[in-house]
Amino acid sequence: MHAGLSTAEAERLLSEVGPNELDQEPATPPWRVLLRQFDSPAVWLLLAACVASAALGDLGDSLAIGAILTLNAVVGAAQEFRAERALRALGTLTAPTARVVRDEHARVVPAALVVPGDLLLLEAGDIVAADAKLLEAQRLKVNEATLTGESAAVDKTTEPCAPDSPLAERRDSVFKGTTIADGTARAEVVATGMRTELGNIAHLISHAEAGRTPLQIRLAALSRLLLYICLAVVAIVAVLGLLHNQAKFDVFLSAVSLAVASVPEGLPAVVTIALAIGVRRMAQRNVLVKRLSAVETLGSATVICSDKTGTLTTGEMTVRELWGTDEQRLLHAGAACCDAELAPDGRTGTGDPTEIAILVAARERGISAVELERAAPKTQTNPFDSVRKRMSVRRSDGRLYVKGAAELLAPLCVRGTDGALEKNSEMAARGLRVLAVALGEGEDERDLELLGLIGIADPPRPEVIRAIASARKAGVKTVMITGDHPATARAIASELGILGGDDEAEVVRARATPESKLEIVRDFKARGHVVAMTGDGVNDAPAIREAHIGIAMGKTGTEVTREASDLVLADDNFASIVAALCEGRAIFDNIQRTIVYLLTGNAGELALMLVAAAMGLPAPLLPLQLLWVNLVTDGAPALALVMEPADPGVLERPPRAPNSPILSRRAWATVASIGIVEGGVTLAAFVWQYRIAGVDAARAAAFCTLVFSEILRAMGARHAKLPIWRLQLLGNMPVVWVMLLSLVVQVLLASVPAVGQVFHSGLEPAVIAYCFVLALLPMTVVELLKLSTSDQH
Repeated sequence: MHAGLSTAEAERLLSEVGPNELDQEPATPPWRVLLRQFDSPAVWLLLAACVASAALGDLGDSLAIGAILTLNAVVGAAQEFRAERALRALGTLTAPTARVVRDEHARVVPAALVVPGDLLLLEAGDIVAADAKLLEAQRLKVNEATLTGESAAVDKTTEPCAPDSPLAERRDSVFKGTTIADGTARAEVVATGMRTELGNIAHLISHAEAGRTPLQIRLAALSRLLLYICLAVVAIVAVLGLLHNQAKFDVFLSAVSLAVASVPEGLPAVVTIALAIGVRRMAQRNVLVKRLSAVETLGSATVICSDKTGTLTTGEMTVRELWGTDEQRLLHAGAACCDAELAPDGRTGTGDPTEIAILVAARERGISAVELERAAPKTQTNPFDSVRKRMSVRRSDGRLYVKGAAELLAPLCVRGTDGALEKNSEMAARGLRVLAVALGEGEDERDLELLGLIGIADPPRPEVIRAIASARKAGVKTVMITGDHPATARAIASELGILGGDDEAEVVRARATPESKLEIVRDFKARGHVVAMTGDGVNDAPAIREAHIGIAMGKTGTEVTREASDLVLADDNFASIVAALCEGRAIFDNIQRTIVYLLTGNAGELALMLVAAAMGLPAPLLPLQLLWVNLVTDGAPALALVMEPADPGVLERPPRAPNSPILSRRAWATVASIGIVEGGVTLAAFVWQYRIAGVDAARAAAFCTLVFSEILRAMGARHAKLPIWRLQLLGNMPVVWVMLLSLVVQVLLASVPAVGQVFHSGLEPAVIAYCFVLALLPMTVVELLKLSTSDQH
């Protein structure tokens, strides 16, 4: 018999193996994390615009771009510390103290001082301090859901298991961070600290790669393309200016101004505001966002991998089915054969979760365990064991109450067994944990009457069934990952509607370990899917960290899982994920249509300047005018566009292809065609006034026409397919107000002499009206294109 360690031996082992704690990864210096945020083509592009604006003397624009870049860098750096916090949160799952035998006496020591070879003393309610092999076990049940995902408490035994048995089937061991649900035990510690199963999960979390989101990848590719286009056009304009013998300083100013004009400075602000709006909308749907980019990423999801226990199901064992001629009598006998105790709330308690479920069901039928004990106290208890697979309780009323496995209890019964074994098999095939209940009057467990069967399971959340159906309609596959037995997993998956025509091996993953969950996520990512992973236990944390978007339960989830996640469900409701999926898609739509709007304006400006240079004309716009155009059209109208509400049918279309660019060929064709039209009408206004009134009036006309055109286009840019007259005018009031205000401001710039002198924008009222009419042409072309195609995405 193991007698425990001596104090001296424990101290020697502690010096050799180290404290029973999880390692903390060395933190990256904050300055290095911050610098990493600037390693992006989008940031390089904007830094160039920032320098160019400063070179032109426009410090306001330069400071605004710099502020945006700094804010984005700070937010990005803050997210890099999430993995470190997740590792620290693992410490909350470990026991602060442990009962061990030292010098042949039971002692309570700090859990950090437990060493291999220590003899652990365990009882109900204890958190296991280290991985240990059982030496003695009396009615021992352990809740291992945080490690294995298995919903029911696990019966433990001292019978040896194969060394390569899955974690969920190692009945002869207990593991660090799990909880003793019932019984007592003595166990020899075999692993501490990072060598435990919990330590293995900590290692997996630290090595899981969150990676870049689909939006970040798409924006980086777009930024690189814009950078190349910008440099090429600026070089061409500079060369053409020199070939036409323009002054070198004027050529430099035009080139730098064009560089500023070609960069959509408003893009980072647009993306940030769009995601911030998504955060607010998701919060209204009980989804708390920890990382801004996760808002859009969820809208890109093609697969949702979900833990079963506590996520797709309620996480509580519940009596789901009764079979017997008298259900009241059946529950009375079941409650009489329990050792568990209900808490005052009538829903929870201490002891075996299966017995708690029976007591809750009995209480709902008016059967009180407290009154039952008062009326007929227990006189003898034969506890459950893995050989007999039943327990019995004799009470002072002389009756013997027995419950256990139907196949072993039925042969002991002389009445009530007709059809029982067939029903037991049918209920078990549906994933229920079945207990038979019998009643006897004799001295031993013989000549019993079988009262019936009680089917217990962790039931699906009712709203999840509808949510999974909605996800399938949206083209998103739901994959259930669980530590439960395959039969139980299939039954729950069928009830949830997950199987629905899909390959069972693909969408139902049973007996999953933390490592296999991580591999499942990596496999889907390798096949090009955008993966969301949701769960509540420590065993889910590595996969949640690895997924494109990690989702944790807010109520029942562990701190480890919440720290590793990107989103937290405040109501622990899987259906909230589908609601957030809708918002994510709407946000991407808004970002996409706003990018098309911004780039179309930039394309118009580039076309105007390029063609004018090729024709040998003076620069149609002064640097100050170009900067004002960017301020007016890349600012408020673009930000207003990202507030557009979601399309009603946003979940009725398939998800975007993960490798698709942020803009399709159709979208680029729209940018080019409308940009050319916009540049063309602006050039027409310039040439018209240049021939009549000279270069100053021509520039004022071009300036006015371009601003009018881009402001009017903002209304049509609200939707890629629906024409203006089919949009709800009041559906996005910010766009309406911004458009009206910008038009008024531009008219004042053209008509108020003092302001006109500053911007070189003074015009006669009739010319302003003609410019407005010309500016209607690009918007008209946009609306005609909508009628000619069913989808511009």
